[in-house]
Amino acid sequence: MLLSMVEGQRFTFKKEERVTGKKRMEDLFACGKSFLMYPFRIVFYEYECTASEAVSVLISIPKKRLKRATARNRMKRLVREAYRLNKGLLQSNLLPDNHRIDIAFVYVKDELSGYDIVEKSVCKSLREISNKLTIEREKC
Repeated sequence: MLLSMVEGQRFTFKKEERVTGKKRMEDLFACGKSFLMYPFRIVFYEYECTASEAVSVLISIPKKRLKRATARNRMKRLVREAYRLNKGLLQSNLLPDNHRIDIAFVYVKDELSGYDIVEKSVCKSLREISNKLTIEREKC
């Protein structure tokens, strides 16, 4: 109970925060910017929309990398948990009112990683996206 109410913030991961729909996924990978934050390739795409959530996330663990479904499911759980607890690092106030951002975490390592590595990478990725959005805003 104490963990979920730190500074009045609730650590949730609702369905609205997930990237759904074939068109959105195609746009994310076709038009998005990407960088590598090992063990993930991060793709993010900013667009104009009137959705309720400012940030949406897609987690992809390719079968090519982790053959067993149990390993893929475990990795997805670890990434979701790391994002859920650290999504506050991505400052959604960097986005204008009618802009949204989709983020894809694509796993590129060939074996399971521990939670500490996953959390560290997710935190660095969210900070990097914030920095890139800040730089874009300053250019305009």
